[in-house]
Amino acid sequence: MSHAILETTDLTVRFGGHVAVDHISCSFNTGELTAIVGPNGAGKTTYFNLISGQIPASEGRVMLNGHDISRMSVAQRTHLGIGRAFQLTNLFPNLNVLENVRLVIQSKAGRGFNMFSMASTHDDLTTPAMEIVDRVRLTDQAHQIVSELSHGDQRKLEVALLIALDPLVYMFDEPTAGMSVDEAPVVLDLIADLKHRKDRSILLVEHKMDVIRTLADRIIVLHNGALAADGEPAEVMASDVVQEAYMGRDLEGALANV
Repeated sequence: MSHAILETTDLTVRFGGHVAVDHISCSFNTGELTAIVGPNGAGKTTYFNLISGQIPASEGRVMLNGHDISRMSVAQRTHLGIGRAFQLTNLFPNLNVLENVRLVIQSKAGRGFNMFSMASTHDDLTTPAMEIVDRVRLTDQAHQIVSELSHGDQRKLEVALLIALDPLVYMFDEPTAGMSVDEAPVVLDLIADLKHRKDRSILLVEHKMDVIRTLADRIIVLHNGALAADGEPAEVMASDVVQEAYMGRDLEGALANV
Protein backbone atom coordinates (compact mmCIF):
# COMPACT_ATOMS: atom_id res chain seq x y z
CA MET A 1 0.00 0.00 0.00
CA SER A 2 1.29 3.45 -0.87
CA HIS A 3 1.99 5.96 1.87
CA ALA A 4 3.25 9.52 2.09
CA ILE A 5 7.03 9.38 2.01
CA LEU A 6 7.50 13.13 1.48
CA GLU A 7 5.44 16.03 2.79
CA THR A 8 5.69 19.78 2.61
CA THR A 9 3.68 21.88 5.07
CA ASP A 10 3.11 25.59 4.41
CA LEU A 11 6.41 25.64 2.53
CA THR A 12 7.25 29.23 1.67
CA VAL A 13 10.19 31.24 0.42
CA ARG A 14 10.48 34.99 -0.05
CA PHE A 15 13.10 36.87 -1.99
CA GLY A 16 12.82 40.42 -0.72
CA GLY A 17 9.18 41.32 -1.13
CA HIS A 18 8.50 38.57 -3.67
CA VAL A 19 6.88 35.34 -2.52
CA ALA A 20 8.26 32.72 -4.91
CA VAL A 21 6.66 29.72 -3.18
CA ASP A 22 3.55 30.47 -1.18
CA HIS A 23 2.53 28.12 1.67
CA ILE A 24 2.47 24.89 -0.32
CA SER A 25 1.20 21.90 1.63
CA CYS A 26 1.44 18.66 -0.31
CA SER A 27 2.27 15.00 0.29
CA PHE A 28 3.85 12.55 -2.13
CA ASN A 29 3.24 8.82 -1.97
CA THR A 30 5.44 5.82 -2.45
CA GLY A 31 4.64 4.16 -5.78
CA GLU A 32 3.30 7.36 -7.32
CA LEU A 33 4.65 9.61 -10.07
CA THR A 34 3.57 13.21 -9.60
CA ALA A 35 3.96 15.69 -12.43
CA ILE A 36 4.47 19.30 -11.32
CA VAL A 37 3.34 21.75 -13.96
CA GLY A 38 2.70 25.45 -14.39
CA PRO A 39 3.74 28.41 -16.53
CA ASN A 40 7.22 29.87 -16.43
CA GLY A 41 7.75 31.64 -13.13
CA ALA A 42 5.14 29.55 -11.33
CA GLY A 43 7.66 28.36 -8.73
CA LYS A 44 8.23 24.77 -9.87
CA THR A 45 12.03 24.73 -9.73
CA THR A 46 12.06 26.87 -6.59
CA TYR A 47 9.76 24.33 -4.93
CA PHE A 48 12.21 21.60 -5.98
CA ASN A 49 15.07 23.67 -4.53
CA LEU A 50 13.28 23.93 -1.20
CA ILE A 51 12.65 20.18 -1.04
CA SER A 52 16.20 19.19 -1.99
CA GLY A 53 17.82 21.88 0.18
CA GLN A 54 19.41 24.19 -2.39
CA ILE A 55 17.70 27.15 -0.73
CA PRO A 56 16.35 27.53 2.83
CA ALA A 57 12.65 28.02 3.42
CA SER A 58 11.31 31.23 4.92
CA GLU A 59 8.47 29.27 6.51
CA GLY A 60 7.13 25.74 6.62
CA ARG A 61 8.53 22.24 6.87
CA VAL A 62 9.76 19.38 4.71
CA MET A 63 9.25 15.89 6.11
CA LEU A 64 10.87 12.76 4.65
CA ASN A 65 9.82 9.35 5.90
CA GLY A 66 8.74 10.87 9.20
CA HIS A 67 11.90 12.97 9.67
CA ASP A 68 11.89 16.77 9.67
CA ILE A 69 14.61 17.64 7.15
CA SER A 70 13.75 21.35 6.89
CA ARG A 71 17.07 22.51 8.35
CA MET A 72 19.25 19.82 6.83
CA SER A 73 21.89 20.38 4.15
CA VAL A 74 21.69 19.01 0.63
CA ALA A 75 24.14 16.26 1.57
CA GLN A 76 22.14 15.25 4.62
CA ARG A 77 18.89 15.13 2.64
CA THR A 78 20.57 13.07 -0.05
CA HIS A 79 21.84 10.63 2.56
CA LEU A 80 18.31 10.20 3.94
CA GLY A 81 16.80 9.56 0.52
CA ILE A 82 16.18 12.73 -1.51
CA GLY A 83 17.66 12.27 -4.98
CA ARG A 84 17.78 15.06 -7.51
CA ALA A 85 19.44 14.45 -10.84
CA PHE A 86 21.47 17.63 -11.23
CA GLN A 87 22.98 17.26 -7.75
CA LEU A 88 25.21 14.57 -9.23
CA THR A 89 25.78 15.90 -12.73
CA ASN A 90 29.43 15.86 -13.79
CA LEU A 91 30.41 14.62 -10.39
CA PHE A 92 33.96 14.10 -11.63
CA PRO A 93 34.16 15.49 -15.18
CA ASN A 94 37.73 14.22 -15.64
CA LEU A 95 36.79 10.61 -14.88
CA ASN A 96 34.98 8.33 -17.27
CA VAL A 97 31.32 7.33 -17.23
CA LEU A 98 31.83 3.98 -15.52
CA GLU A 99 34.04 5.51 -12.81
CA ASN A 100 31.41 8.14 -12.05
CA VAL A 101 28.68 5.55 -11.61
CA ARG A 102 30.96 3.32 -9.56
CA LEU A 103 31.79 6.21 -7.22
CA VAL A 104 28.11 6.67 -6.37
CA ILE A 105 27.68 2.93 -5.72
CA GLN A 106 30.86 3.04 -3.63
CA SER A 107 29.44 5.85 -1.50
CA LYS A 108 26.04 4.15 -1.23
CA ALA A 109 27.80 0.99 0.01
CA GLY A 110 29.38 3.00 2.81
CA ARG A 111 32.91 2.84 1.45
CA GLY A 112 33.43 6.55 1.24
CA PHE A 113 33.46 8.88 -1.72
CA ASN A 114 37.15 8.78 -2.55
CA MET A 115 38.13 8.92 -6.21
CA PHE A 116 41.65 7.77 -5.33
CA SER A 117 40.56 4.40 -3.91
CA MET A 118 38.74 3.01 -6.87
CA ALA A 119 40.37 0.37 -9.00
CA SER A 120 41.43 -2.89 -7.36
CA THR A 121 39.87 -2.14 -3.97
CA HIS A 122 36.36 -1.86 -5.43
CA ASP A 123 36.35 -4.46 -8.20
CA ASP A 124 33.10 -5.93 -6.89
CA LEU A 125 31.34 -2.62 -7.62
CA THR A 126 32.29 -2.57 -11.28
CA THR A 127 29.69 -5.13 -12.35
CA PRO A 128 26.66 -3.34 -10.85
CA ALA A 129 28.04 -0.02 -12.14
CA MET A 130 28.34 -1.44 -15.64
CA GLU A 131 24.81 -2.81 -15.45
CA ILE A 132 23.52 0.71 -14.80
CA VAL A 133 25.66 2.11 -17.61
CA ASP A 134 24.10 -0.47 -19.91
CA ARG A 135 20.59 0.43 -18.74
CA VAL A 136 21.05 4.06 -19.78
CA ARG A 137 22.54 2.94 -23.09
CA LEU A 138 25.97 4.39 -22.47
CA THR A 139 27.81 1.11 -22.97
CA ASP A 140 29.87 2.46 -25.85
CA GLN A 141 30.74 5.55 -23.79
CA ALA A 142 31.58 3.67 -20.56
CA HIS A 143 35.27 4.62 -20.76
CA GLN A 144 34.75 8.09 -22.21
CA ILE A 145 35.67 11.11 -20.07
CA VAL A 146 32.48 12.78 -18.83
CA SER A 147 33.50 16.28 -19.94
CA GLU A 148 33.69 14.98 -23.51
CA LEU A 149 30.14 13.59 -23.58
CA SER A 150 27.40 15.16 -25.67
CA HIS A 151 24.63 17.02 -23.85
CA GLY A 152 22.23 14.12 -24.37
CA ASP A 153 24.69 11.59 -22.97
CA GLN A 154 25.33 13.82 -19.96
CA ARG A 155 21.60 13.85 -19.26
CA LYS A 156 21.56 10.05 -19.48
CA LEU A 157 24.48 9.95 -17.06
CA GLU A 158 22.45 12.11 -14.63
CA VAL A 159 19.81 9.40 -14.58
CA ALA A 160 22.46 6.68 -14.22
CA LEU A 161 23.93 8.41 -11.16
CA LEU A 162 20.49 8.82 -9.65
CA ILE A 163 19.70 5.13 -10.22
CA ALA A 164 23.02 4.25 -8.54
CA LEU A 165 22.07 6.44 -5.58
CA ASP A 166 18.67 4.67 -5.35
CA PRO A 167 16.91 7.32 -3.23
CA LEU A 168 13.44 7.10 -1.68
CA VAL A 169 12.35 10.11 -3.73
CA TYR A 170 13.48 10.68 -7.31
CA MET A 171 13.30 14.30 -8.48
CA PHE A 172 13.52 15.03 -12.19
CA ASP A 173 13.45 18.64 -13.42
CA GLU A 174 12.72 18.55 -17.16
CA PRO A 175 14.92 15.47 -17.67
CA THR A 176 14.73 15.51 -21.47
CA ALA A 177 15.39 19.23 -21.95
CA GLY A 178 17.87 19.76 -24.77
CA MET A 179 17.82 16.13 -25.81
CA SER A 180 17.20 14.98 -29.36
CA VAL A 181 14.07 13.06 -30.32
CA ASP A 182 16.20 9.92 -30.49
CA GLU A 183 17.74 10.40 -27.04
CA ALA A 184 14.68 11.45 -25.01
CA PRO A 185 12.86 8.07 -25.08
CA VAL A 186 15.80 6.40 -23.32
CA VAL A 187 15.41 8.65 -20.27
CA LEU A 188 11.61 8.44 -20.30
CA ASP A 189 11.76 4.63 -20.45
CA LEU A 190 14.08 4.62 -17.44
CA ILE A 191 11.69 6.83 -15.48
CA ALA A 192 8.82 4.53 -16.48
CA ASP A 193 10.83 1.54 -15.21
CA LEU A 194 11.38 3.28 -11.87
CA LYS A 195 7.66 4.03 -11.65
CA HIS A 196 6.71 0.42 -12.32
CA ARG A 197 8.78 -0.71 -9.32
CA LYS A 198 6.11 0.91 -7.10
CA ASP A 199 8.57 1.29 -4.22
CA ARG A 200 9.72 4.86 -4.76
CA SER A 201 8.11 8.28 -5.14
CA ILE A 202 8.90 10.23 -8.31
CA LEU A 203 8.48 13.98 -8.78
CA LEU A 204 8.67 15.23 -12.34
CA VAL A 205 8.71 18.84 -13.51
CA GLU A 206 7.73 18.69 -17.15
CA HIS A 207 6.23 20.87 -19.86
CA LYS A 208 5.52 18.21 -22.46
CA MET A 209 1.94 17.04 -22.11
CA ASP A 210 2.52 13.82 -24.03
CA VAL A 211 5.13 12.86 -21.42
CA ILE A 212 2.76 13.76 -18.58
CA ARG A 213 -0.08 11.74 -20.10
CA THR A 214 2.17 8.71 -20.41
CA LEU A 215 3.81 8.82 -17.00
CA ALA A 216 1.81 10.79 -14.43
CA ASP A 217 -0.45 9.23 -11.81
CA ARG A 218 -1.18 12.69 -10.50
CA ILE A 219 -0.69 16.33 -11.47
CA ILE A 220 -0.16 19.31 -9.22
CA VAL A 221 -0.33 22.77 -10.74
CA LEU A 222 1.58 25.74 -9.38
CA HIS A 223 0.56 29.28 -10.25
CA ASN A 224 2.23 32.41 -8.87
CA GLY A 225 4.02 30.24 -6.33
CA ALA A 226 0.84 28.72 -4.92
CA LEU A 227 -0.82 25.33 -5.31
CA ALA A 228 -3.62 25.83 -7.85
CA ALA A 229 -4.75 22.23 -8.36
CA ASP A 230 -3.91 18.71 -7.26
CA GLY A 231 -5.43 15.44 -8.48
CA GLU A 232 -5.67 12.84 -11.20
CA PRO A 233 -4.58 14.12 -14.63
CA ALA A 234 -8.05 14.20 -16.23
CA GLU A 235 -9.56 15.84 -13.16
CA VAL A 236 -6.88 18.51 -12.96
CA MET A 237 -7.04 19.37 -16.65
CA ALA A 238 -10.80 19.90 -16.41
CA SER A 239 -10.84 21.86 -13.14
CA ASP A 240 -12.23 25.39 -13.03
CA VAL A 241 -9.37 26.66 -10.90
CA VAL A 242 -6.85 25.59 -13.52
CA GLN A 243 -8.84 27.15 -16.33
CA GLU A 244 -8.99 30.39 -14.37
CA ALA A 245 -5.28 30.22 -13.51
CA TYR A 246 -4.49 29.96 -17.19
CA MET A 247 -6.68 32.96 -18.00
CA GLY A 248 -9.39 30.91 -19.61
CA ARG A 249 -7.06 29.09 -21.99
CA ASP A 250 -7.26 25.35 -22.50
CA LEU A 251 -4.91 23.76 -19.95
CA GLU A 252 -3.36 21.40 -22.42
CA GLY A 253 -2.68 24.19 -24.88
CA ALA A 254 -1.36 26.46 -22.14
CA LEU A 255 1.04 23.91 -20.73
CA ALA A 256 2.20 22.78 -24.14
CA ASN A 257 3.33 26.30 -24.92
CA VAL A 258 5.00 27.40 -21.69
